[in-house]
Amino acid sequence: MIELFGYTLSYQHLALLCLVAFFVGMAKVGVHGIVMLAVPLLALIYGGKGSTGLMLPMMIMADVFAVFYYHRHANWGYLGKLFPSAAVGVIIGTWLGQIIDDQAFRSIMSVIIFVSLAMMIWIEKANKERIPDYLWFALLMGLLGGITTMIGNLAGSIMALYLLSMRLPKNEFIGTAAWFFLAINVFKVPFHIFGWHSITVNSFLLNLSCLPFIAMGAWCGVWVVKRIAEQTYRWLVIAMTALAAVFMLF
Repeated sequence: MIELFGYTLSYQHLALLCLVAFFVGMAKVGVHGIVMLAVPLLALIYGGKGSTGLMLPMMIMADVFAVFYYHRHANWGYLGKLFPSAAVGVIIGTWLGQIIDDQAFRSIMSVIIFVSLAMMIWIEKANKERIPDYLWFALLMGLLGGITTMIGNLAGSIMALYLLSMRLPKNEFIGTAAWFFLAINVFKVPFHIFGWHSITVNSFLLNLSCLPFIAMGAWCGVWVVKRIAEQTYRWLVIAMTALAAVFMLF
């Protein structure tokens, strides 16, 4: 056992924490869906709500890496549509987190994502340019993204579906997602500190100790994404989103 910033960790749990940080770094620079492997690992150590608060600063650090590398590729037109409803979604998610059962929430979201994935696969197979860029669709996806990012850090799948639907190129997809999550994750911090009390000074210091592993994950993620063709990348995101939905069920 090892004492670290007020936490008593076994060496196995410390190794899992470093692995989670590595996965978060990879996910934020474009290997979307792999963070869904990190969510249950962290929940195994710290429980559901506690793990969301511990993972949030890791995600923000990884978001900074992603924004630094892909900031020039962001599509601010889509971001402007997503931010307002996502902020409302975070507030709703804060309230729902106090009353809803975690597994029931994940089961509902899995169904929504599977239905959306079926639509995405149809679009890909039919070679459709994109689904219509309706404002109501962007607002709905932003709202769902805000709710799901607050409850369980699950918004990656929602945003992947929306940005894929808009047929964004690979780098623009990653850059737009990077700015969205950096902004919305920073917005979530006060709710975790003062609402759920899931972020403390000690938990933040534990997060900082994981920074080297987040950086290594980000570097590996950039290396992987550079070597994937545009169309292959789209199918990779769809496959990882499907895997994420399966993880939500179980």
